Amino acid sequence: MDAHESLIELIGNTPLVRLRTPGAEGAAVYAKLEYLSAGGSVKDRIGLRMIEEAEKSGALRPGGTVVEATSGNTGAGLAMVAAAKGYRTVVVLPDKSSAEKIATLRAYGAEVVVRPGGLPAHDPEHILNVAARLAESTPGGWFAGQYGNPANPAAHYLTTGPEIWRQTEGRVTHLVSCVGTGGTISGTGRFLKEASGGAVRVIGADPASSVYSGGDGRPYFVEAAGRFRHPETVEDVWPDSYQQDVVDEILPIADRDALLTIRRLAREEGLLVGGSAGTAVSAALRVAAGLGPRELVVVILPDSGRQYLSKYFNDEWMLRQGFLDGDPGAPRVGDAVPAELRERPLPYLHHHRTVEQALDALRARQREGAEPVLPVGPAPVAPGRQPTSVELLGAVGLEQLTAALARGTAAAGDPIADHLAPPLPRFGTGEPAGAALAELAEQGGRTAVVVHDGHGVGLIGTAELRALVDQALSPSPLG
Repeated sequence: MDAHESLIELIGNTPLVRLRTPGAEGAAVYAKLEYLSAGGSVKDRIGLRMIEEAEKSGALRPGGTVVEATSGNTGAGLAMVAAAKGYRTVVVLPDKSSAEKIATLRAYGAEVVVRPGGLPAHDPEHILNVAARLAESTPGGWFAGQYGNPANPAAHYLTTGPEIWRQTEGRVTHLVSCVGTGGTISGTGRFLKEASGGAVRVIGADPASSVYSGGDGRPYFVEAAGRFRHPETVEDVWPDSYQQDVVDEILPIADRDALLTIRRLAREEGLLVGGSAGTAVSAALRVAAGLGPRELVVVILPDSGRQYLSKYFNDEWMLRQGFLDGDPGAPRVGDAVPAELRERPLPYLHHHRTVEQALDALRARQREGAEPVLPVGPAPVAPGRQPTSVELLGAVGLEQLTAALARGTAAAGDPIADHLAPPLPRFGTGEPAGAALAELAEQGGRTAVVVHDGHGVGLIGTAELRALVDQALSPSPLG
Protein backbone atom coordinates (compact mmCIF):
# COMPACT_ATOMS: atom_id res chain seq x y z
CA MET A 1 0.00 0.00 0.00
CA ASP A 2 1.14 3.56 -0.79
CA ALA A 3 0.06 4.97 2.55
CA HIS A 4 1.34 6.50 5.78
CA GLU A 5 0.76 5.36 9.33
CA SER A 6 0.38 8.93 10.62
CA LEU A 7 0.19 12.47 9.27
CA ILE A 8 3.38 13.10 11.24
CA GLU A 9 5.14 11.37 8.35
CA LEU A 10 3.85 14.15 6.08
CA ILE A 11 5.65 16.94 7.91
CA GLY A 12 8.35 18.58 5.79
CA ASN A 13 9.70 17.34 2.45
CA THR A 14 8.15 20.38 0.81
CA PRO A 15 8.78 21.19 -2.87
CA LEU A 16 10.85 23.89 -4.54
CA VAL A 17 9.17 26.00 -7.22
CA ARG A 18 10.87 28.53 -9.47
CA LEU A 19 9.40 32.02 -9.24
CA ARG A 20 8.38 33.83 -12.43
CA THR A 21 7.43 37.10 -10.71
CA PRO A 22 8.41 40.17 -12.75
CA GLY A 23 11.58 41.60 -11.32
CA ALA A 24 13.20 38.20 -10.73
CA GLU A 25 16.13 39.10 -12.96
CA GLY A 26 19.70 37.93 -12.46
CA ALA A 27 19.88 34.68 -10.51
CA ALA A 28 17.06 32.17 -10.51
CA VAL A 29 14.84 32.26 -7.42
CA TYR A 30 13.29 29.06 -6.10
CA ALA A 31 10.65 29.12 -3.37
CA LYS A 32 10.43 26.38 -0.75
CA LEU A 33 6.71 25.95 -0.19
CA GLU A 34 6.49 25.24 3.52
CA TYR A 35 2.73 25.79 3.48
CA LEU A 36 2.43 22.39 1.77
CA SER A 37 3.58 20.65 4.94
CA ALA A 38 0.87 18.65 6.72
CA GLY A 39 -0.13 21.44 9.10
CA GLY A 40 0.32 24.29 6.65
CA SER A 41 3.50 25.99 7.84
CA VAL A 42 7.23 25.75 8.41
CA LYS A 43 6.47 25.47 12.13
CA ASP A 44 5.22 21.89 11.71
CA ARG A 45 8.87 20.86 11.71
CA ILE A 46 9.69 22.38 15.09
CA GLY A 47 6.35 21.31 16.58
CA LEU A 48 7.25 17.69 15.92
CA ARG A 49 10.90 18.01 16.94
CA MET A 50 10.20 19.87 20.20
CA ILE A 51 7.54 17.38 21.28
CA GLU A 52 9.69 14.35 20.44
CA GLU A 53 12.66 15.77 22.32
CA ALA A 54 10.41 16.52 25.32
CA GLU A 55 9.14 12.93 25.23
CA LYS A 56 12.70 11.58 25.19
CA SER A 57 13.75 13.75 28.15
CA GLY A 58 10.62 12.94 30.16
CA ALA A 59 9.52 16.57 30.26
CA LEU A 60 6.32 15.58 28.42
CA ARG A 61 4.59 12.42 29.60
CA PRO A 62 1.48 10.56 28.43
CA GLY A 63 -1.65 12.56 29.18
CA GLY A 64 0.37 15.76 29.47
CA THR A 65 -0.43 19.25 28.22
CA VAL A 66 1.59 21.18 25.64
CA VAL A 67 1.66 24.94 26.37
CA GLU A 68 3.11 27.58 24.04
CA ALA A 69 3.11 31.32 23.34
CA THR A 70 3.01 32.05 19.63
CA SER A 71 1.67 34.28 16.87
CA GLY A 72 -0.19 31.20 15.62
CA ASN A 73 1.80 28.89 13.35
CA THR A 74 3.94 27.21 16.01
CA GLY A 75 0.79 26.70 18.05
CA ALA A 76 -0.89 25.02 15.09
CA GLY A 77 2.12 22.77 14.48
CA LEU A 78 2.22 21.77 18.13
CA ALA A 79 -1.55 21.29 18.32
CA MET A 80 -1.56 19.08 15.23
CA VAL A 81 1.24 16.86 16.52
CA ALA A 82 -0.26 16.83 20.02
CA ALA A 83 -3.63 15.74 18.64
CA ALA A 84 -1.96 12.89 16.73
CA LYS A 85 -0.09 11.81 19.86
CA GLY A 86 -2.92 12.27 22.36
CA TYR A 87 -1.81 15.38 24.26
CA ARG A 88 -3.87 18.39 25.29
CA THR A 89 -2.73 21.81 23.99
CA VAL A 90 -3.02 25.34 25.39
CA VAL A 91 -1.87 28.20 23.15
CA VAL A 92 -1.44 31.83 24.21
CA LEU A 93 -1.82 34.30 21.33
CA PRO A 94 -1.52 38.10 20.97
CA ASP A 95 -4.75 39.83 20.02
CA LYS A 96 -3.30 40.94 16.65
CA SER A 97 -3.30 37.32 15.40
CA SER A 98 -5.64 36.68 12.49
CA ALA A 99 -9.07 35.18 13.09
CA GLU A 100 -8.15 32.29 10.82
CA LYS A 101 -5.22 31.29 13.04
CA ILE A 102 -7.40 31.26 16.13
CA ALA A 103 -10.02 29.19 14.32
CA THR A 104 -7.37 26.72 13.14
CA LEU A 105 -6.07 26.19 16.67
CA ARG A 106 -9.55 25.58 18.02
CA ALA A 107 -10.24 23.15 15.17
CA TYR A 108 -7.29 21.06 16.42
CA GLY A 109 -8.88 21.06 19.88
CA ALA A 110 -6.44 23.52 21.41
CA GLU A 111 -7.51 25.83 24.20
CA VAL A 112 -6.79 29.37 23.00
CA VAL A 113 -5.88 32.14 25.44
CA VAL A 114 -5.78 35.63 23.88
CA ARG A 115 -3.79 38.39 25.57
CA PRO A 116 -3.02 41.97 24.50
CA GLY A 117 -0.13 42.28 22.07
CA GLY A 118 2.42 45.05 22.15
CA LEU A 119 3.35 44.69 25.82
CA PRO A 120 6.89 45.01 27.19
CA ALA A 121 8.60 41.69 27.86
CA HIS A 122 8.53 42.15 31.63
CA ASP A 123 4.75 42.67 31.77
CA PRO A 124 3.01 39.77 33.56
CA GLU A 125 0.42 39.68 30.77
CA HIS A 126 3.00 39.31 27.98
CA ILE A 127 2.14 36.09 26.16
CA LEU A 128 5.44 34.41 27.09
CA ASN A 129 4.90 35.09 30.79
CA VAL A 130 1.27 33.94 30.65
CA ALA A 131 2.23 30.71 28.90
CA ALA A 132 5.04 29.97 31.38
CA ARG A 133 2.63 30.43 34.31
CA LEU A 134 0.00 28.21 32.70
CA ALA A 135 2.52 25.45 32.06
CA GLU A 136 3.74 25.62 35.66
CA SER A 137 0.25 25.57 37.14
CA THR A 138 -1.13 22.82 34.88
CA PRO A 139 -0.60 19.23 36.05
CA GLY A 140 1.55 17.53 33.43
CA GLY A 141 2.11 20.86 31.70
CA TRP A 142 5.14 21.37 29.45
CA PHE A 143 6.15 24.78 28.09
CA ALA A 144 7.50 24.34 24.54
CA GLY A 145 9.36 27.67 24.62
CA GLN A 146 10.28 27.90 20.93
CA TYR A 147 12.41 31.04 21.48
CA GLY A 148 14.89 29.20 23.66
CA ASN A 149 14.34 25.57 22.73
CA PRO A 150 17.39 24.07 20.94
CA ALA A 151 15.06 21.67 19.11
CA ASN A 152 13.82 24.67 17.10
CA PRO A 153 16.97 25.33 15.02
CA ALA A 154 17.88 21.64 15.23
CA ALA A 155 14.70 20.69 13.36
CA HIS A 156 15.80 22.80 10.40
CA TYR A 157 19.42 21.69 10.58
CA LEU A 158 18.25 18.08 10.34
CA THR A 159 15.47 18.47 7.76
CA THR A 160 15.04 21.81 5.94
CA GLY A 161 18.72 22.33 5.16
CA PRO A 162 19.34 18.80 3.83
CA GLU A 163 16.18 18.98 1.71
CA ILE A 164 17.29 22.22 0.03
CA TRP A 165 20.80 20.85 -0.58
CA ARG A 166 19.40 17.68 -2.14
CA GLN A 167 16.70 19.46 -4.19
CA THR A 168 19.17 21.92 -5.71
CA GLU A 169 21.86 19.24 -6.14
CA GLY A 170 24.17 21.44 -4.12
CA ARG A 171 23.79 24.40 -6.50
CA VAL A 172 22.17 26.76 -3.96
CA THR A 173 24.33 29.86 -3.41
CA HIS A 174 22.00 32.07 -1.36
CA LEU A 175 19.35 31.34 1.28
CA VAL A 176 16.74 34.00 2.13
CA SER A 177 14.46 33.58 5.11
CA CYS A 178 12.56 35.77 7.54
CA VAL A 179 13.80 36.01 11.10
CA GLY A 180 11.20 35.46 13.81
CA THR A 181 12.35 33.10 16.53
CA GLY A 182 15.42 32.68 14.33
CA GLY A 183 15.19 28.90 14.28
CA THR A 184 14.46 28.48 10.57
CA ILE A 185 17.27 30.68 9.27
CA SER A 186 19.74 29.47 11.91
CA GLY A 187 19.28 25.73 11.47
CA THR A 188 18.81 25.77 7.69
CA GLY A 189 21.59 28.27 7.14
CA ARG A 190 24.08 26.44 9.34
CA PHE A 191 23.57 23.17 7.47
CA LEU A 192 23.92 24.81 4.05
CA LYS A 193 27.07 26.67 5.08
CA GLU A 194 28.62 23.44 6.34
CA ALA A 195 27.54 21.44 3.29
CA SER A 196 28.93 24.07 0.91
CA GLY A 197 32.16 24.66 2.77
CA GLY A 198 31.00 28.13 3.73
CA ALA A 199 30.05 29.17 0.18
CA VAL A 200 26.31 29.65 0.75
CA ARG A 201 25.38 33.16 1.80
CA VAL A 202 22.51 33.50 4.31
CA ILE A 203 20.30 36.59 4.16
CA GLY A 204 17.60 37.49 6.66
CA ALA A 205 14.45 39.33 5.56
CA ASP A 206 12.94 41.59 8.19
CA PRO A 207 10.09 44.09 8.61
CA ALA A 208 11.62 47.55 8.29
CA SER A 209 10.86 48.59 11.87
CA SER A 210 12.00 45.32 13.47
CA VAL A 211 15.05 45.56 15.71
CA TYR A 212 16.78 42.68 13.91
CA SER A 213 17.47 44.93 10.91
CA GLY A 214 18.19 48.01 13.01
CA GLY A 215 14.65 49.41 13.23
CA ASP A 216 13.24 51.13 16.30
CA GLY A 217 11.05 48.15 17.16
CA ARG A 218 7.68 49.81 16.64
CA PRO A 219 4.73 47.58 15.68
CA TYR A 220 4.44 46.36 12.10
CA PHE A 221 1.73 44.53 10.19
CA VAL A 222 3.46 41.39 8.93
CA GLU A 223 2.78 38.53 11.32
CA ALA A 224 5.30 35.84 12.28
CA ALA A 225 8.43 37.82 11.38
CA GLY A 226 10.77 40.33 12.97
CA ARG A 227 11.09 41.49 16.54
CA PHE A 228 8.90 44.12 18.19
CA ARG A 229 10.36 46.15 21.04
CA HIS A 230 8.05 48.03 23.36
CA PRO A 231 9.36 51.51 24.27
CA GLU A 232 9.20 50.55 27.96
CA THR A 233 11.30 47.43 27.48
CA VAL A 234 14.00 47.30 30.14
CA GLU A 235 16.25 44.75 28.40
CA ASP A 236 15.68 43.38 24.91
CA VAL A 237 17.06 39.84 25.02
CA TRP A 238 17.11 38.20 21.60
CA PRO A 239 16.04 34.54 21.28
CA ASP A 240 18.58 31.80 21.93
CA SER A 241 17.16 30.05 18.85
CA TYR A 242 18.51 32.89 16.68
CA GLN A 243 22.16 32.09 15.99
CA GLN A 244 23.43 35.40 14.69
CA ASP A 245 26.79 34.02 13.49
CA VAL A 246 24.95 32.12 10.73
CA VAL A 247 23.37 35.19 9.13
CA ASP A 248 25.53 37.24 6.76
CA GLU A 249 23.11 40.12 6.14
CA ILE A 250 19.61 41.30 7.06
CA LEU A 251 17.50 43.29 4.61
CA PRO A 252 14.69 45.55 5.91
CA ILE A 253 11.46 45.28 3.90
CA ALA A 254 8.55 47.72 4.20
CA ASP A 255 5.15 46.28 5.10
CA ARG A 256 3.66 47.69 1.89
CA ASP A 257 6.24 45.90 -0.26
CA ALA A 258 5.65 42.61 1.56
CA LEU A 259 1.86 42.75 1.39
CA LEU A 260 1.64 43.85 -2.22
CA THR A 261 4.13 41.12 -3.12
CA ILE A 262 1.97 38.32 -1.70
CA ARG A 263 -1.09 39.67 -3.51
CA ARG A 264 0.91 39.63 -6.74
CA LEU A 265 2.21 36.10 -6.06
CA ALA A 266 -1.35 34.85 -5.66
CA ARG A 267 -2.68 36.53 -8.80
CA GLU A 268 0.30 36.02 -11.09
CA GLU A 269 1.81 32.73 -9.92
CA GLY A 270 -0.98 30.98 -8.03
CA LEU A 271 1.04 31.01 -4.79
CA LEU A 272 -1.26 31.88 -1.89
CA VAL A 273 1.14 32.69 0.94
CA GLY A 274 1.29 34.76 4.12
CA GLY A 275 2.80 38.16 4.87
CA SER A 276 6.18 36.90 6.05
CA ALA A 277 6.56 35.14 2.70
CA GLY A 278 6.07 38.53 1.06
CA THR A 279 8.86 39.94 3.21
CA ALA A 280 11.14 37.06 2.24
CA VAL A 281 10.32 37.15 -1.48
CA SER A 282 10.81 40.93 -1.65
CA ALA A 283 14.26 40.43 -0.16
CA ALA A 284 15.04 37.44 -2.40
CA LEU A 285 14.20 39.40 -5.56
CA ARG A 286 16.43 42.22 -4.39
CA VAL A 287 19.27 39.76 -3.79
CA ALA A 288 18.77 37.95 -7.10
CA ALA A 289 18.80 41.19 -9.10
CA GLY A 290 22.41 41.75 -8.09
CA LEU A 291 23.59 38.25 -9.00
CA GLY A 292 24.45 36.40 -12.19
CA PRO A 293 22.73 33.47 -13.94
CA ARG A 294 25.12 30.92 -12.40
CA GLU A 295 23.87 31.65 -8.90
CA LEU A 296 20.73 30.21 -7.32
CA VAL A 297 18.60 31.77 -4.57
CA VAL A 298 16.28 29.72 -2.35
CA VAL A 299 13.64 31.60 -0.39
CA ILE A 300 11.52 30.01 2.33
CA LEU A 301 7.77 30.72 2.19
CA PRO A 302 6.64 29.95 5.76
CA ASP A 303 2.84 29.67 5.61
CA SER A 304 -0.36 29.87 3.61
CA GLY A 305 -2.34 32.96 2.70
CA ARG A 306 -5.47 31.12 3.85
CA GLN A 307 -4.45 32.22 7.35
CA TYR A 308 -4.80 35.87 6.31
CA LEU A 309 -7.82 36.09 4.03
CA SER A 310 -9.52 38.52 6.42
CA LYS A 311 -6.48 40.82 6.41
CA TYR A 312 -3.87 40.87 3.66
CA PHE A 313 -6.20 39.61 0.91
CA ASN A 314 -9.15 41.72 2.06
CA ASP A 315 -9.32 44.98 0.09
CA GLU A 316 -11.31 46.71 2.84
CA TRP A 317 -8.67 45.90 5.47
CA MET A 318 -5.83 46.91 3.17
CA LEU A 319 -7.55 50.20 2.31
CA ARG A 320 -8.31 51.00 5.94
CA GLN A 321 -4.65 50.50 6.87
CA GLY A 322 -3.49 52.65 3.95
CA PHE A 323 -1.73 49.90 2.00
CA LEU A 324 -3.83 50.36 -1.15
CA ASP A 325 -3.98 53.63 -3.08
CA GLY A 326 -7.62 53.36 -4.17
CA ASP A 327 -9.13 54.94 -7.27
CA PRO A 328 -7.06 57.93 -8.42
CA GLY A 329 -10.00 59.11 -10.51
CA ALA A 330 -12.11 59.87 -7.45
CA PRO A 331 -11.47 61.99 -4.33
CA ARG A 332 -9.58 59.99 -1.70
CA VAL A 333 -8.96 60.64 1.98
CA GLY A 334 -5.24 60.97 1.32
CA ASP A 335 -5.81 63.87 -1.07
CA ALA A 336 -6.22 66.06 2.02
CA VAL A 337 -2.79 64.99 3.29
CA PRO A 338 -0.31 65.44 0.40
CA ALA A 339 2.72 63.17 0.34
CA GLU A 340 5.08 65.91 1.54
CA LEU A 341 2.89 66.50 4.62
CA ARG A 342 2.86 62.80 5.54
CA GLU A 343 6.45 63.10 6.69
CA ARG A 344 5.41 65.47 9.47
CA PRO A 345 4.72 63.94 12.89
CA LEU A 346 1.09 63.08 13.54
CA PRO A 347 -0.37 65.45 16.13
CA TYR A 348 -1.05 63.21 19.12
CA LEU A 349 -0.54 63.18 22.87
CA HIS A 350 1.72 60.77 24.72
CA HIS A 351 -0.20 58.64 27.21
CA HIS A 352 1.94 59.78 30.13
CA ARG A 353 1.01 63.46 29.65
CA THR A 354 -1.09 65.01 32.40
CA VAL A 355 -4.63 66.30 32.08
CA GLU A 356 -3.30 69.85 32.47
CA GLN A 357 -0.79 69.37 29.65
CA ALA A 358 -3.47 67.86 27.45
CA LEU A 359 -5.79 70.81 28.07
CA ASP A 360 -3.04 73.23 27.01
CA ALA A 361 -2.56 71.33 23.73
CA LEU A 362 -6.30 71.09 23.08
CA ARG A 363 -6.86 74.81 23.71
CA ALA A 364 -4.04 75.57 21.28
CA ARG A 365 -5.84 73.51 18.63
CA GLN A 366 -9.05 75.37 19.35
CA ARG A 367 -7.29 78.73 18.87
CA GLU A 368 -6.01 77.48 15.51
CA GLY A 369 -9.58 76.74 14.43
CA ALA A 370 -9.19 72.94 14.64
CA GLU A 371 -11.46 70.65 16.60
CA PRO A 372 -10.03 70.40 20.15
CA VAL A 373 -9.55 66.64 20.15
CA LEU A 374 -6.36 64.56 19.82
CA PRO A 375 -5.46 60.88 19.61
CA VAL A 376 -3.36 59.38 22.39
CA GLY A 377 -0.48 56.95 21.92
CA PRO A 378 2.81 55.84 23.47
CA ALA A 379 5.84 58.09 23.76
CA PRO A 380 7.97 57.78 20.61
CA VAL A 381 11.11 55.66 20.74
CA ALA A 382 12.58 57.83 17.99
CA PRO A 383 12.12 61.61 17.52
CA GLY A 384 9.29 62.51 15.20
CA ARG A 385 8.36 58.96 14.23
CA GLN A 386 4.81 58.25 13.16
CA PRO A 387 2.88 55.92 15.48
CA THR A 388 1.29 52.91 13.85
CA SER A 389 -2.48 52.87 13.86
CA VAL A 390 -2.52 49.97 16.34
CA GLU A 391 -0.53 52.04 18.84
CA LEU A 392 -3.20 54.73 19.17
CA LEU A 393 -4.81 53.88 22.48
CA GLY A 394 -7.72 56.31 22.53
CA ALA A 395 -8.43 60.04 22.36
CA VAL A 396 -9.07 63.04 24.58
CA GLY A 397 -11.16 66.14 23.93
CA LEU A 398 -11.34 69.59 25.50
CA GLU A 399 -15.01 69.29 26.42
CA GLN A 400 -14.51 65.79 27.86
CA LEU A 401 -11.55 66.72 30.11
CA THR A 402 -13.05 70.04 31.20
CA ALA A 403 -16.24 68.27 32.27
CA ALA A 404 -14.25 65.60 34.14
CA LEU A 405 -12.40 68.32 36.08
CA ALA A 406 -15.66 70.05 36.93
CA ARG A 407 -17.20 66.82 38.20
CA GLY A 408 -14.11 66.03 40.25
CA THR A 409 -13.53 62.73 38.44
CA ALA A 410 -10.21 63.98 37.12
CA ALA A 411 -7.38 66.08 38.54
CA ALA A 412 -4.98 68.32 36.65
CA GLY A 413 -2.02 66.09 37.49
CA ASP A 414 -3.65 62.81 36.42
CA PRO A 415 -2.10 60.99 33.45
CA ILE A 416 -4.43 61.18 30.48
CA ALA A 417 -4.11 57.40 30.14
CA ASP A 418 -6.63 57.27 33.00
CA HIS A 419 -9.18 59.38 31.13
CA LEU A 420 -9.23 58.11 27.57
CA ALA A 421 -12.23 58.35 25.29
CA PRO A 422 -12.61 55.72 22.52
CA PRO A 423 -10.06 55.97 19.67
CA LEU A 424 -10.80 58.36 16.83
CA PRO A 425 -12.09 56.77 13.61
CA ARG A 426 -9.35 55.87 11.13
CA PHE A 427 -9.37 56.01 7.35
CA GLY A 428 -6.69 54.90 4.92
CA THR A 429 -5.29 57.35 2.40
CA GLY A 430 -6.76 55.36 -0.50
CA GLU A 431 -10.35 55.24 0.80
CA PRO A 432 -13.04 57.21 -1.07
CA ALA A 433 -13.59 60.58 0.59
CA GLY A 434 -17.36 60.33 0.17
CA ALA A 435 -17.58 56.97 1.91
CA ALA A 436 -15.35 58.22 4.74
CA LEU A 437 -17.51 61.33 5.16
CA ALA A 438 -20.67 59.22 5.39
CA GLU A 439 -19.09 56.80 7.88
CA LEU A 440 -17.76 59.61 10.04
CA ALA A 441 -21.18 61.29 10.09
CA GLU A 442 -22.88 58.00 10.97
CA GLN A 443 -20.54 57.59 13.94
CA GLY A 444 -21.27 61.12 15.08
CA GLY A 445 -17.62 62.17 14.85
CA ARG A 446 -15.98 65.22 13.37
CA THR A 447 -12.30 64.21 13.28
CA ALA A 448 -10.49 61.07 12.12
CA VAL A 449 -6.91 59.80 11.84
CA VAL A 450 -5.53 59.41 8.33
CA VAL A 451 -3.49 56.21 7.95
CA HIS A 452 -0.86 55.46 5.29
CA ASP A 453 1.08 52.18 5.19
CA GLY A 454 -0.25 51.44 8.67
CA HIS A 455 0.96 54.71 10.23
CA GLY A 456 -1.01 57.74 11.34
CA VAL A 457 0.00 60.62 9.06
CA GLY A 458 -2.54 63.31 9.89
CA LEU A 459 -5.96 64.31 11.16
CA ILE A 460 -8.90 65.07 8.93
CA GLY A 461 -12.27 66.60 9.74
CA THR A 462 -15.68 66.57 8.13
CA ALA A 463 -15.00 69.98 6.59
CA GLU A 464 -11.95 68.73 4.68
CA LEU A 465 -13.74 65.58 3.54
CA ARG A 466 -16.76 67.57 2.38
CA ALA A 467 -14.48 69.98 0.48
CA LEU A 468 -12.89 67.04 -1.36
CA VAL A 469 -16.28 65.64 -2.31
CA ASP A 470 -17.69 69.03 -3.37
CA GLN A 471 -14.61 69.79 -5.43
CA ALA A 472 -15.04 66.52 -7.33
CA LEU A 473 -18.72 67.32 -7.99
CA SER A 474 -18.17 70.90 -9.16
CA PRO A 475 -18.11 71.36 -12.95
CA SER A 476 -14.76 71.88 -14.68
CA PRO A 477 -14.02 75.52 -15.60
CA LEU A 478 -13.31 74.26 -19.12
CA GLY A 479 -16.82 72.90 -19.36
